[in-house]
Amino acid sequence: MRKDTLRVVARIRALPDKVDAVRSILVELIEPTRKEEGCLVYELLQNRSDPTDFTFVEEWEGDPSLNSHAASNHMKNVGAKLQGVLAEPPDIRRYSVVQ
Repeated sequence: MRKDTLRVVARIRALPDKVDAVRSILVELIEPTRKEEGCLVYELLQNRSDPTDFTFVEEWEGDPSLNSHAASNHMKNVGAKLQGVLAEPPDIRRYSVVQ
């Protein structure tokens, strides 16, 4: 495990009646994102006790790779699809390994 990589935790909360729709939309991101240059880890998790709570756990070679991901067509397309099905705006946090 490299310490110089960029880690991202992105939390997405679905509206209670839109969980299946949000899951389907988010799953669309996995394959194309894993093929992106600089993507080391890209996993989608769903909270076992709160199915409205989805979290991406990501590892990138650095900011340029993540910035390219954010500007990709599949991210733009998913952003539009998520309109009206989320309980709140996504919470996206960038981290560096401390030790």
